[in-house]
Amino acid sequence: MNTKILYSALFVAALAVGTYFAIGGTSTPGGTGFDLAAQAQTAEEIDTSSIVEMTLGDENAPVKVIEYASFTCPHCASFHQNVFKQLKTNYIDTGKVHFTYREIYFDKPGLWAGMVARCAGPVRYFGISDALYAGQSEWLASRDLTGIHADLRKLAVKSGLDGAQVDACLADAEKAQAMYALFLKNAEADGIDSTPSFVIDGEKHSNMNYEEFTEILDAKLGE
Repeated sequence: MNTKILYSALFVAALAVGTYFAIGGTSTPGGTGFDLAAQAQTAEEIDTSSIVEMTLGDENAPVKVIEYASFTCPHCASFHQNVFKQLKTNYIDTGKVHFTYREIYFDKPGLWAGMVARCAGPVRYFGISDALYAGQSEWLASRDLTGIHADLRKLAVKSGLDGAQVDACLADAEKAQAMYALFLKNAEADGIDSTPSFVIDGEKHSNMNYEEFTEILDAKLGE
């Protein structure tokens, strides 16, 4: 199945759930906060230029790694709590790897989490991302979209963001559409069909442990 069609179908299904989109706003059962007609547009028709790539490390590092992950994916949380910390210390912080993190949106909470992570800008993005992964089981615990939405807001405020700022971020439907459109473009271009997935110097790889990851990186680095 075409990746774009698959992701679009998943997202439309998520939007169809009866809940609200914006914190603090009124809602109608079945409402989404999105213009569903706009969602039917191809990703190329939506301006994504305002969505910043989230990166770590030296841009001139010899190896480029792109991670595709979802904030609601337990395997992604495990990777970030374990493998990623070691990769950052030994490869990213040492100038060997330039790392790019790209969000995948399988569901509405995943998109909300991405909006929360981006709320304070690139400087704080990875710190808030760490908090989202560390607390994933807690803010997803209610399994109720309204409860998850509220718990994400609490996490953001606990992480030092202003409540009104968080409300504005989560209510920005135009930005959400652009984020989703960019996700579609990138995921389709790199053939992403699971999370976490990695593109290392243009080659796609599935989830790996630290030893498997370092074997690939060291081979590319000639170590």
